[in-house]
Amino acid sequence: MSSSHAQSISEALALAYRNNPTINTARAELRSVDESVPQALSGWRPQIFGNFDVGGVYSNNNPGSDNYSNTASLGLSVQQALFRGFRTVNSTRQAEAIVRSQRESLRATEQNILFDAAASYMDVIRDTAIVSLRRSNISFLQEQVRAAQDRFEVGEGTRTDVSQAQARLADAQAQLNLALANVNTSRAIFRQVIGQDPKSLSASTSILKFLPKSVELAISIGAQEHPAIQGSLHLVDAAIFNVKTIEGELLPTVTLEGNVGRQWYPPNSNQTSSDAATIFGRVSVPIYQGGQVSSRVREAKEDLGQAQVQVDVARDQIRASIVSAWGQYQASVASISAAQAAVSANQLALEGVIEEQRVGQRTTLDVLNAQLELVDSRVQLVTSQRDRVVAAYLLISTIGRLSAERLGVPAQIYKPKEHYEEVRNSWFGIRTPDGR
Repeated sequence: MSSSHAQSISEALALAYRNNPTINTARAELRSVDESVPQALSGWRPQIFGNFDVGGVYSNNNPGSDNYSNTASLGLSVQQALFRGFRTVNSTRQAEAIVRSQRESLRATEQNILFDAAASYMDVIRDTAIVSLRRSNISFLQEQVRAAQDRFEVGEGTRTDVSQAQARLADAQAQLNLALANVNTSRAIFRQVIGQDPKSLSASTSILKFLPKSVELAISIGAQEHPAIQGSLHLVDAAIFNVKTIEGELLPTVTLEGNVGRQWYPPNSNQTSSDAATIFGRVSVPIYQGGQVSSRVREAKEDLGQAQVQVDVARDQIRASIVSAWGQYQASVASISAAQAAVSANQLALEGVIEEQRVGQRTTLDVLNAQLELVDSRVQLVTSQRDRVVAAYLLISTIGRLSAERLGVPAQIYKPKEHYEEVRNSWFGIRTPDGR
């Protein structure tokens, strides 16, 4: 399946990395989470409100004496929080921890899609090769049917030989139909994950050089680098700061407020227009809030405990996944050696059975059985070769290193920090950094 113009697996991974909608959705979700940091930082910033009032006043102080007057006012109010019980500090740190956790979630999504892309790539190669094997088997069996009929016509064979060859040919046609259905399914999944139809694919890959030397080293790397573990650790930090943020509602709040305004009255009224300006500070001390804040603090502490347990859950899951992936890779390597030996042995056996049949020492059924065993061993070899590559990608994924940057995928690497830095200190503006 390789050629000088073949689409390499690295190029397929690059297409998936750039265009896969699941990855792009995760990136958009991260950009949305980035906005939680400037929202938390807004607690440090002043709030400014303008107001304009206009209306009429009717009064009737004495019977038969009706008074009408119009009034208008314009004002500006500025509020600045000076102390909020450390809620701004802690909510900002909480938001930053959630952003870091979301980055790890994006990294996990990228790993999953890159693995799916590699698996779908190898599935197309495997299923296409199996179709080729099945077609070759049909050609062989068609020749066997013809030969059996010729021998029957000259009296050297029996009707049973012809029927057995025809039955095997019918079974082979059914297997070919199944193989064609499988390759169509693989091609459809390839397009779904990678975004293009497969053309000329090459089975060569450099993934084996990224494999760890031992399962112990793989477990150690996974415990330090896997995004599921790192993300859960950041969620623990977020839960800690969430507890502190809610506890801050039990502390005093200090604000500074300033107001300026102007009041207008109609010329025929007894009042004249006036200007006013005020500035004052407020200290609000919570005394009793009905137990709501206390309950929320206890709830946040339980959430913290859950997040801490989830770290252990993630570590156990990743360790089990690494051990499983390592076993799958070792098994696939052993299967390749066994399948190669089986192919060689079955090839020699088939050639020998055919020669023995020519001198009358073997029957048509013996030839058909030898051919079946050879085809099955070739299919097993193709499957084992596919399994080794896929198991290698799975193992790299379970240790947290299946990334476009580490693999050297020819694609522009998405850098989530760029958007974060653009919006973090944004004081105003409703347009996103990309202009929407």
